[in-house]
Parts: sequence; structure tokens; C-alpha cells
Amino acid sequence: MTDVVVYENGPLLVRGDFTLLTPDGKEIDPGRATVALCRCGKSAIKPFCDGTHKAARFRAEAGRETPAPRSREPE
Repeated sequence: MTDVVVYENGPLLVRGDFTLLTPDGKEIDPGRATVALCRCGKSAIKPFCDGTHKAARFRAEAGRETPAPRSREPE
């Protein structure tokens, strides 16, 4: 099982059984079972969070105000 926790004004915390991939499909070794992924785009160690969101004053709600996107899987 994988859990993804959205932190308000912060990263995505991912814990459990997961695989991180680059856009071309190469695996990224997370180095641990729980990682914080950058949402602000300013981290020096992308895709991981380095805390830069605080200095960048990144703001993003933890909840969803719009409906979730529909699945693109064939029905």
C-alpha cells in the first residue's frame, strides 16, 4: 500500500511501496521508504523536497476545490 499526503504549502509525502520514474521511464532510487516530493519547483534536489518552498513562499491548498480529473483508462 502507498500513502500520499499533501501538505498545505509544502511537499507531497509518499510512503509505502512505490517506484519513482523519470519521464523516460528510468527508475529513481529514493534511498528510503518515505520521501517528500517537491511541489513548488524550486528544490535543488528535484524531484525531492529540500525545504525551499518556505523561502519561495509557495502556497497551495492541501484539499481539492475542483473535481478530480476523469480517468483516461478505457471503459
